Amino acid sequence: MSTEFRPAAWVSSTNIYEVNLRQYTAEGTFLAFSKHLTRLKDMGVEVIWFMPVTPISVHNRKGTLGSYYACSSYIDTNPEFGTVDEFKALVKSIHALGMKVIIDWVANHTGWDHEWTISHPRFYTQDHEGNFKPPVENWEDVIHLNFYNAALRRAMIDAMKFWVNDCGIDGFRCDMAMLVPVDFWKEARTELDQIRPLFWLGEFDQWNDEAYAYVFDISYTWHWMHISEEFYKNHRRMVELDKALTGYKQKQPSHHLHSFFTSNHDENSWNGSEYEKYGAMALPLAVFSCTWTGVPLLYSGQELPNNKRLAFFDKDEIEWTEQPVLHTFYRKLLGLRKDYPSLLGHDEHNIIWRIATDHPDEVFCFVRKNKEQELLVLLNFSEKPVNLILHDLRVRGEFSDIFSTDKKDAADTFTLEPWGYKVMIK
Repeated sequence: MSTEFRPAAWVSSTNIYEVNLRQYTAEGTFLAFSKHLTRLKDMGVEVIWFMPVTPISVHNRKGTLGSYYACSSYIDTNPEFGTVDEFKALVKSIHALGMKVIIDWVANHTGWDHEWTISHPRFYTQDHEGNFKPPVENWEDVIHLNFYNAALRRAMIDAMKFWVNDCGIDGFRCDMAMLVPVDFWKEARTELDQIRPLFWLGEFDQWNDEAYAYVFDISYTWHWMHISEEFYKNHRRMVELDKALTGYKQKQPSHHLHSFFTSNHDENSWNGSEYEKYGAMALPLAVFSCTWTGVPLLYSGQELPNNKRLAFFDKDEIEWTEQPVLHTFYRKLLGLRKDYPSLLGHDEHNIIWRIATDHPDEVFCFVRKNKEQELLVLLNFSEKPVNLILHDLRVRGEFSDIFSTDKKDAADTFTLEPWGYKVMIK
């Protein structure tokens, strides 16, 4: 497959913040969310991803409010959130602060009472009796679309154009992208990018679905997420983490980027908050997500931090405080990506390497370098304090920790608390 699709230059230095609009405020509306924009801007957020803003089907709905991912129209907004005009106003406010907007696009399926079920029933896969079918056995609230139907493809692309042309969004996060034929995404991107270059985030893992990486700018890192969770819970060896990262590096195409995260809407609701999954390892993993090569992804409330699972089909408001505890933590990490070219996802002068230490089973250590600029990242992935010596003569000189006033020469001993972390600038 051709490698004609390439991310815009700004993509390699950006970050993504996922918004669960229903749970974000008591009102759960576009207008109420807009009051958080200046805080998010100050935290360093650059791309705001809204979970689906489309209306939700009533038939076979799960819970009291239903799933965001069971839409009844592709060209309208959920009245619980607000009107299309209110969404347009929100997009303008986000753009005025210098941030970008992407929306969740659910191409694989719709809800049971989507308008197409009446106007275009042939857009759907059907059983031998002509009945609509869920795409997966336990997804009873949605029905599967038929991408062998050329008219469906045309209608889907036209609907996507509505959000780009009329609402001014900057791109899409494509839900379960690997369940939709890759040639559809190629067709859609070819046409939509003619309007203006867009941001394309696909929900798939290049580890298993490499072909989709030729179309999307960024993909998920499910494999890394599972390996790191097993490392924490089942005491896996550090070499397993290295193998996972090496595997991503060897995948093609080389310009494709990976999004690292410790939480998102699915993980939080179904598998637990990052603290349920990783315990005290959650924060050093967050540092990793923001400093390893790729694009970090944050989920609503992680800056609090949020320790609870948010209900998926019902109202379950995030419990905001006046000043989220991790606001400054993330501001420092996200700000680094703008100030230091060595953290860019793609740059011909940018190199990254793992560093050997005298604690190989506990400490994950690496350097990001761009010409003379160096960042040294030290992550203690253990419950024990460590006094650490670097075994790499390439790392020399004095480094300053962004989280403290600590300054160390590379030849010195570094002290890390249990599950501690340092991001040090030369």
